[in-house]
Amino acid sequence: MLRETEDRLGPLFPASHLWVVTNHDQATGVRGEVPRVPPAQILIEPVGRNTAAAIGLAAIHLAKKHGDALMAVLPADHYVADASSYRRIVRAAMTLAEQSGNLVVLGIPPTRPDTGFGYIERGTSAGRVAGIPAYVVRRFTEKPDAATARKYVSAGKYFWNAGMFFCRVSTFLECLAKFLPQTRSALAELERSIGTSSYSRTLARIYPRLENISVDYAVMEPATRKGAIPNVFVLPANVGWSDIGSWEAVHELLASKRDANVSAGNSFTLDASGNFLWSVKKFVAAIGVHDLVVVETEDALLVCPRERAQDVGKVVKWLEQKRRNDLL
Repeated sequence: MLRETEDRLGPLFPASHLWVVTNHDQATGVRGEVPRVPPAQILIEPVGRNTAAAIGLAAIHLAKKHGDALMAVLPADHYVADASSYRRIVRAAMTLAEQSGNLVVLGIPPTRPDTGFGYIERGTSAGRVAGIPAYVVRRFTEKPDAATARKYVSAGKYFWNAGMFFCRVSTFLECLAKFLPQTRSALAELERSIGTSSYSRTLARIYPRLENISVDYAVMEPATRKGAIPNVFVLPANVGWSDIGSWEAVHELLASKRDANVSAGNSFTLDASGNFLWSVKKFVAAIGVHDLVVVETEDALLVCPRERAQDVGKVVKWLEQKRRNDLL
C-alpha cells in the first residue's frame, strides 16, 4: 500500500519530494518498497508518539531543507479507487493551501454511520478552487457514538476525516506553537541538530518527551474553535476511498453489492446475506444470518454484526487489561 501511494502521487510529486515517517521495525521494509525516495528522507521515530509528533518531525526537516514549503500530509495505508479524480482534488487543495494561514483537509462523503472515523462538519461555501467546491470547516468531531454518527450521515453536511492535510510548513508549526507548545519547543531544539553529528542522540533524547496525541485532537479540533487561527477548509473527495480500518470496510471494498456475502475461503450460504466470512483453513456454512462478521485465526474467533466491527478495539483494550499478550 505504501508503494501504491507513491505510484498514485507520481504524476504530482517526484520521488525526490517525498518524505516518509516510520519506525525502526519497518524502516528496512519501507526502504525496499520506495527505493526512489532518498534514504535521508525516510525519517525514523525512536518511539511512537502519534500523528501530531510524526507530522511535526517531518515539518522541521522540510523547514530545514526547503524553508516554508507547501506540505501535503498523506497516510500511506489507504485505498483510492479513482486516482485521477484524487490527484485533481489534491492539486486544488494545494492551490488553496498556498496561502499562508490556510489549512486544507479532504472530506470523504460517508457511506455508512461509522463510529471509527472523525467527522468534519462543513460550514459556508468558500467558492470553487480549480473547479472543486470548497467549504469553511465548522468543526471536527472525533469518533462519535453510533446514534450521533447516524445523525451526521443523515444531515448530509458531514464528511469523514481521511487524515489528509495541506498547508505551509510555517502554518503547521504555528499551530503546534499555539495548541501544543511543549512539543513545538522540543521540536525546535531537535531542528537545530538536523544535519549535525548530534542529531541521532538528540532525537533519542527529545522524541520520547513529545506529547502522544493525534493531530486531529491536537490541531484540527482547536483550529476550528471561535477565534482560532488558521483558516480551515474542506474539499469533498468522492474518490472511492477506504482506510480498510475495519472488517466492515473490508467487506465494503470486496463486496459486489452491499448485501453480498464475502468469503476468504470455502463457504456455503443459505438464506444469508451481507456476511463477511474469513476462515482460510476451515469450511464455513452460514444459514439464515445477515450482516455478520466472522473471522477465524489460529487462536481466536470473532463474531459480531458488521455495524459493530469498530468495537474490535474494545476487545483489544480488554485483552491488554487482562495481560493476554498471547492474543495481542
